[in-house]
Amino acid sequence: MNKNGIIIFIKNPQLGKVKTRLAATVGNERALEIYQVLLNHTQKITSSLKVEKFLFYSDFIDENDIWRNEFYHKSLQNPVEDLGFKMADAFTQLLDDGFEKALIIGSDCLELTTDILITAFDELADNEVVIGPALDGGYYLIGFNFNKIGERSNEVLTNIFLNKQWSHNEVYKEAMHSFEVLNLKYAQLTILTDIDEEKDFLKMRSILDNQANND
Repeated sequence: MNKNGIIIFIKNPQLGKVKTRLAATVGNERALEIYQVLLNHTQKITSSLKVEKFLFYSDFIDENDIWRNEFYHKSLQNPVEDLGFKMADAFTQLLDDGFEKALIIGSDCLELTTDILITAFDELADNEVVIGPALDGGYYLIGFNFNKIGERSNEVLTNIFLNKQWSHNEVYKEAMHSFEVLNLKYAQLTILTDIDEEKDFLKMRSILDNQANND
């Protein structure tokens, strides 16, 4: 195995169906507007990666969106409700297809960059797992070197993703505990901010705009 792949989970950008926590305070239209910005950012930072790209939609495959069909393999997330099962299923698909290194990200992090994604793949040269912690206690990225993990790969995916609770501030700590129980060699990336509230979005966009103006 010597192939590298990135899995991207997105929700189809539909009014009233994205960033529902955000929409509760800013309304559905503003939430959709912010989510479109997040999608555009995620597409921008992944488009130049020299790896296979797998885009998993929440509801339906869109052949005419910003994700160019020649660069992204498009499919649907597993229809079960459980996020951990969805992620394990996506990773299993790449494992079964012979990928050595595989990452998964969502579309909620304006601070995530192409360089950070490249660093994540680089860390998997020496580690079995890489993880990017989020400020809210979750994580914005997790990835595996299935070649290094070897025959335990399915066991590792099961232990890390299945029978877990999601969307709380201990998700990252629970993942780290799983790494230790499984005796996995891991690397941690820099802490970044996921966009859960409008203040997160405005703060991150202001910081990034200032950085761009200073470059």
